[in-house]
Amino acid sequence: MDKTDFFTRPLLLENPVQKYAWGSTTAIQKILAAKPDDRTPWAELWMGAHPKAPSMVHVNGQQMPLNELIREHPRAFLGADAAAAYSNTLPYLFKVLAASQPLSIQAHPGARQAGEGFNRENEQQIPIGDPCRNYRDPWPKPELICAIEPFGALIGFRSPETICSLGRRFFPKSLDRPLQALESQPDASGIRGFFHELMTIKKSYRAEVIHETLANARASDTPEGYWIDRLHQSYPGDAGVLAPVCLNLLEIPPGRAVFLAPGILHAYLYGTGMEIMANSDNVLRGGLTAKHVDVAELFNTLEFAPSFPNPAPPEKINSAEQRFSAPADEFCLSVISLDPGTRYCSPNEHSADILFCLAGQAEIRKNKTNTCLDLAQGQAAIVPAAAGTYEISGRGKIWKAGVPQ
Repeated sequence: MDKTDFFTRPLLLENPVQKYAWGSTTAIQKILAAKPDDRTPWAELWMGAHPKAPSMVHVNGQQMPLNELIREHPRAFLGADAAAAYSNTLPYLFKVLAASQPLSIQAHPGARQAGEGFNRENEQQIPIGDPCRNYRDPWPKPELICAIEPFGALIGFRSPETICSLGRRFFPKSLDRPLQALESQPDASGIRGFFHELMTIKKSYRAEVIHETLANARASDTPEGYWIDRLHQSYPGDAGVLAPVCLNLLEIPPGRAVFLAPGILHAYLYGTGMEIMANSDNVLRGGLTAKHVDVAELFNTLEFAPSFPNPAPPEKINSAEQRFSAPADEFCLSVISLDPGTRYCSPNEHSADILFCLAGQAEIRKNKTNTCLDLAQGQAAIVPAAAGTYEISGRGKIWKAGVPQ
């Protein structure tokens, strides 16, 4: 490969797998045609340039981390505008996420809080890799999750009326006082006060509350009752098992997506999806995890106003491409459906596009040079900004991550 023009053509990526305890032993392995291992869950396939685990690119017979290549050739990979806006870094991280166990209750900070928190912890001389650190970079972390199999999640606060109704059904009489307080103040401030009461219950009292709540849940043939019980099985004694009363419980159908703005409390429960987010590692956790929990800092970032997440289908862009709505500056996500009679043609101006072949096979062709790259199921490629217009043909599904233009 010519050293001077490698960034003017599609480049094949080798992508790292993150093996977390909540992952699946079959989902990502099936996509990658890898041999299942019942002992080792695969949780996330990362595609991008995050310094923790960047994708690798073959250049002149050598493997190079994508983040280093972008740092050396930022305008060629990102384009002038994105390079300037995001300090010569790829602004998004693209993933396949597969969960067979619930993830932590968490939220991500907005821009102001991320910057302030990062600077504050630097001044406190907390090492970046310290497990008790909340802010590992100064960036916000909006994200979008699109189901490719039914995907369960807790996302955003229910209405005060619904919280009170479910609370009367599941919680013990000892929580009547905070429920009455929420009934008398049915707004975001009331939700904040009630949820704070739940998440900060003293350990000795919490065991009693969870015990009675669990008994009511097991006697109830409802989704909320099922998940209270299921979360308790995974995280016994954790205050997070009470969360299904307060958070919207939903199943995202395949092909639909939910956007999560900074400050939206959520916990993924099960399923496989395509996830895209700002290229940040900032997570504030409140429970359902063995990792660092900081309820006080989490509450500083949460949006307590009720929200009603509506899994949305993509919007048709052309005969091949459908794009998901994501009000984020850092990323956009679309799915390209290919058959022998359909060909995708990109805009001439784009930033770094990452293409992932979820099913079937495709050929990425660079128009000017007529060079091409074949993608099989489970493979990904990056098309740098300097490559200009490219076409994709074949049969199957290609997921495209990029930077809004």
